[in-house]
Amino acid sequence: MTQTPPLLEVRGIRCAYGRNAVVHDLSLHLPRGVIAGLVGPSGCGKTTVLRAIAGLQPLVAGEILLEGRVLSGPGAAVPPERRGIGMVFQEHTLFPHLSIGDNVAFGLRGRPAAERRRTVERMLALVGLEGLAGRYPHELSGGQQQRVALARALAPGPRLLLLDEPFSSLDVELRQRLALEVREILVREGITAILVTHDQGEAFAICERVGVMHAGRILQWDTPYNLYHDPADRFVADFIGEGVFVAGRLVDPETLETEAGVLRGDRAYPWPPGTAVDVLVRPDDVVPDPDGPLAAIVRNKAFRGAETLYTLELPTGARVLSLFPSHLDHGIGERVRVRVAADHLVAFPREEEAAA
Repeated sequence: MTQTPPLLEVRGIRCAYGRNAVVHDLSLHLPRGVIAGLVGPSGCGKTTVLRAIAGLQPLVAGEILLEGRVLSGPGAAVPPERRGIGMVFQEHTLFPHLSIGDNVAFGLRGRPAAERRRTVERMLALVGLEGLAGRYPHELSGGQQQRVALARALAPGPRLLLLDEPFSSLDVELRQRLALEVREILVREGITAILVTHDQGEAFAICERVGVMHAGRILQWDTPYNLYHDPADRFVADFIGEGVFVAGRLVDPETLETEAGVLRGDRAYPWPPGTAVDVLVRPDDVVPDPDGPLAAIVRNKAFRGAETLYTLELPTGARVLSLFPSHLDHGIGERVRVRVAADHLVAFPREEEAAA
């Protein structure tokens, strides 16, 4: 059976600004119709990767292919406007002197007037801005302007759409709502896309595959579920979601003795018994239970509406996070009982042992 080649192939690329290398031997494959994301701390190289795919950043090594066609390699590159790639930036970059309709039609120059008009009407309807073609950018809200930027990027029919922090200038509620709307549009239209964002919640809400970047490399390219429940290394475990590491030791391949009690998970570890480990405990792993084996003291709390995030101190002095239904309201210093229900047990050898 012949395997369908990926729409986008990034093969071992390296990018640098002068002598400062910012992307190192990075590879990824993106199938047609998939929405992917790149997340990571500031300076990790995620925007540089996006710019390289768009043709705005030269490569020092490696190559980038779209539908099997080489777009970039060392010393050679197809110009951005000939790549068949659309891009939506953090700043809407709309032309203030052009109407909304003319902004959307900007990439359609050279096509018949009737086709441009039909495309503009369809794109504005697609993003929920019917009837606003005659207005100007300053007459629209920030969310509406970002929809126009999306419509403009989609109008030429790109084979790949790149989104660079497209919602970060919007307020939190609007950002969340618009992110879901954009995902619905991309899925409905079958558009392949890559989103760069500093907000992992946003990436998880939109993307089917997410790459966690650190120091110019992708450490794990996986589903949001696997990144959260099965992180490949300590950095990914620490970066994704919330949680703390508690100290422990391996009793047998499936059993860990920890500061939070004896834990058994869904995997076997290859290290010898007695290995010192750090065990990742997520807030949803620590469950309130009046008959639970652990007595903990509330040291901090953060109300989140339907739930409250508690910082709990265990008898050993270790601290963990726990999510309680918000109707279970406890004060600072109050004693509560909990149990650890970690179905996906994640542990790593203690850093000093790993180094040794």
